[in-house]
Amino acid sequence: METFTHYTDPSHGWVEVPRSLLHELGIADKITSYSYQRGEDVFLEEDCDLSTFDRAMEKAGRPFELIEVYEPHHRESWVRLLWSYECEVQA
Repeated sequence: METFTHYTDPSHGWVEVPRSLLHELGIADKITSYSYQRGEDVFLEEDCDLSTFDRAMEKAGRPFELIEVYEPHHRESWVRLLWSYECEVQA
């Protein structure tokens, strides 16, 4: 079973997944700019984009689990400082 890290702060959360996996699942162009990116990792926002990812993983027969990482309750997550997600075309 695959595992992914779920980062949360007091008001929101994101799941870190490899950009290549989004392309492999055929959903890279379905992820919104409410998610973030850093290098080859994408941080899927938990309200909409995580659902898109979950459905694609289920369809592909790839169960996964989330490892929770909570930010201190008095500050926002560092994830919010990253660039908004943009789909990159893979050759």
